[in-house]
Amino acid sequence: MGCESDNLQYIRTTKTSTGLTVKAHFVKKKYKTGEKVSDKQMKEIKIEKHHQLTDWNYKLTPSKM
Repeated sequence: MGCESDNLQYIRTTKTSTGLTVKAHFVKKKYKTGEKVSDKQMKEIKIEKHHQLTDWNYKLTPSKM
């Protein structure tokens, strides 16, 4: 688990100039793959892409709460 452990340590020690800190843990659970999302479900998700590395950095929020 070396790589995951190193990554978690890096994330856990991250702190912004305003004092924001991050909590992180590794989940060993295996998730199903191949699940399909309907067009209707996709329309219900608001996807905001970040201006840098848009394929990696984005925010998902429900369009209705």
